[in-house]
Amino acid sequence: MTTPLTLAPGRGPDGAVRLVVGGEIDMSNAGRLAEALDSRPGPLVVDLTEVEYLDSAGLSVLFAHADRLELVVPPLLEPVLSVSGLAALATVHRSGDQDRDRDRPRPQG
Repeated sequence: MTTPLTLAPGRGPDGAVRLVVGGEIDMSNAGRLAEALDSRPGPLVVDLTEVEYLDSAGLSVLFAHADRLELVVPPLLEPVLSVSGLAALATVHRSGDQDRDRDRPRPQG
């Protein structure tokens, strides 16, 4: 059985291209995340606020795009991104830090 993952593309209130991700990111569905990131060139805000689990396969996908990502993360994921080194390569905001979370699209099941 595939781990649940939702992806909701859109634009933020500031016009920035966004991808809201929800569920769990692991080796069974990391390819879907990679495809979603690959299909959106240029700078991209990836909202991981609704992500409950992120394993090394998911981290690998994020690392491959780190130079163009701005990540919005819940407190649960902050240590993972820090220890892995991803926080040093991508811009990371804690969810709720800014108005970035306001009016964000919600992932659909």
